Parts: sequence; C-alpha cells; structure tokens
Amino acid sequence: MNFDLSKEQRMIRDAVAAFVRDESPVERFRRQRETDRGWDPDTWRQMGDYGWLAIALPEEHGGIGGTFVDVALVLEQLGRGLVPEPFIPSVVLAGSLIERRGNDAQKRCFLPALGEGKISLALAYAERQSRYDLADCLTRAEPADGGFRLQGEKVWVLNGHAADWIVVAARTAGDQLDAEGISLFLVPGDAPGLARTPVRGIDGQRSALLRFDNVELGPDAPLGEVGNALPDLEWAIDRGAAAACAEGQGLLRELFDRTVEYLKQREQFGVKIGAFQALQHRAADMFAEVELCYGTMILAALQADAPDPALRRAEISAAKLQLTDGGWFVQSQAIQLHGGVGVTDEQDIGLFFKRLRVLQGLFGDADSHVARHAGLGRVG
Repeated sequence: MNFDLSKEQRMIRDAVAAFVRDESPVERFRRQRETDRGWDPDTWRQMGDYGWLAIALPEEHGGIGGTFVDVALVLEQLGRGLVPEPFIPSVVLAGSLIERRGNDAQKRCFLPALGEGKISLALAYAERQSRYDLADCLTRAEPADGGFRLQGEKVWVLNGHAADWIVVAARTAGDQLDAEGISLFLVPGDAPGLARTPVRGIDGQRSALLRFDNVELGPDAPLGEVGNALPDLEWAIDRGAAAACAEGQGLLRELFDRTVEYLKQREQFGVKIGAFQALQHRAADMFAEVELCYGTMILAALQADAPDPALRRAEISAAKLQLTDGGWFVQSQAIQLHGGVGVTDEQDIGLFFKRLRVLQGLFGDADSHVARHAGLGRVG
C-alpha cells in the first residue's frame, strides 16, 4: 500500500506545521491551560479561516470535501504543539454526526458556522456506569408538549464546559442496555435546566460533567430519526478513536525528536550521552515504534469511513492498541532518557507524556479494543 501523501496533503501538513511552530507552540498551551475556557476563541476562528475546521465538511455547506486522512494530517501537526482548541469534539464527533444525521435545516444552521469557527460543539454520550458500552444509557428524553424533556447526566464531555451546542445521546425507548431506543438531540449550551461542571484533566485540558434537569427541547431537537442512533454513534466514536491516534502520532514524533536532541546535548563523563551505544539502541527502538504507530494510524484513517463496519473496527482497534502499547514504550523511554526530569511540569516532555496518556484511554483503552476485536463486546 502506498502511504505517500499527495501534493495537496503535503501542503495541508506543512501549513498546519508552520502554524504550530510560529503561532501555537507549547508555550501558548501553558498560558491557555490557566484560563477558564482552556482554549482561545480567536485562534479557533483563525483555524476556521485557514479552512481546517471545514476540511471534511461537504462543499454544499461551506466545506472542502476532504477525507478523514486530511483530518488526521491536521490533528497530527496540532498534537506537536499541544494545540488545545476543541477540534476532536467539535469537528470529528459532533460535527460529523450533524453532517451524517442532520436534516437540511440543521446542516445549514450548524455546519457553515462550525467550518468558520463561529461555534464550538460537544458530544455527550458517556455515563458514570457505562464505561465503554455506548448502549448503556440511563439519560432519557420523554415526549412533552410536542417536543421532548431531557433528564439525566453525562460525564467527561470533551469541550462540554464551553460548547455552544451539545449533541446528547438519550434513551427514548427500551431499557438501560438495549441497543434500540437511543436517540441524539441538539441541546444549546445555555439551555435552562442544564448544569455544566468543568473538570480539568491530568493533561491540563478541560471536559465537563453535565446534568440535565427537565431540559425542554423543541420538536426540531432530534438529530435524525428517533430511536436508531446507536450505529451512527458507534461510527462517530470510532472516528474519535482514529482521531486520537492521529493526534497521538504528533505527540510521539515530538517525544522522539526532543529525546534525540537531548541525547545530542546532555553530557556525562565528559561526552555527549548520545555517544553511548546502549542509548542509541533505545533511540532506535523508539523510532521503530513511532513508525509502527504511524502505519496503523494511516490505516485507521483510511478506513474511518469504510462502508464495512467490521473493517473499520478492526483497523481502528489495531491502531488504538498500537498507540497504547507502542506509545507507552516511546513515552516511557523518553522520560527515562531525560533522567526522570521529564515528569516535572517545568519540562515540556512531561506535558506530551500526560496528553498521550489521556488519548490512550479516550474512546476505548487497549483492553477494550482487544475485547471488541475478539467479539467480546462494544467499545466507546
């Protein structure tokens, strides 16, 4: 299989890399993590001006009509600068579900605004008891006054603290674990009865706990047909896992490059420690794992929208497993070769380490993806 990028894809990669280098280095992430929002709306609109937020949106709604591989190339470079803007929750998760399930009015309302960076979105699907089972849903939406009344709780909602609109998974029929009866709803971030509790993660980025206390929704709130949203929700979460692998690839590249540079500069016993053969072997093993992660990441991106769900799941689960196992080798070696100082907050290497640990658990950890690949259960 040819993994070479096209001329247009190389242009996308290089443009995002230049943005990260010149306008969003790690120092900007350090500043943003101290703010309440955790990211900058002006930078979000700037990313929209560059076309990155619309890269996979259809042309009839202001998009570029690109592929998920194009999305992965953007995320890989954003990962190298720890860019905190909510690309995955807005573009990959909620935005893709609106494009896939929304009616014409919903698409006209949300997709152009998202592509221009005028709004940010979130997807609320996980619950305290659900772990990685997307069918495990206790949040309910009951018919009321021609619309719906939403009651329940969602946890660890990416960008849930700041999103203008939230796509919420809720049960409209059936019992807690039933595959049928799950629906998606568009909920404004300032809806009466919605309580948002911001949560700061170990990586310095934000998510939220959401509580819906009899939130009134109109008849235009459902996203797609009521009661059959689980297959599309699984598709979106798979794309989220592929996106986590893409961003994680950027982190791995940065960990490797920074470690090799450190080996060239750090002196011990009067020589650069990179001259020691044992450390050279460790660096070579790190490089091999980074390349393995890249190959599985590209395969996952190529199959993220595959019409065959089994093929999509297999490639994405393989990439997520490699990100966890191979990625752990790279990040642990990076810390050790820095002499342990890398875990301190003052060192950028520790920031990449923590963000990668978060990505390894998002949308299914290694054990859950192995179980899914073996046909032992769902993952989310």
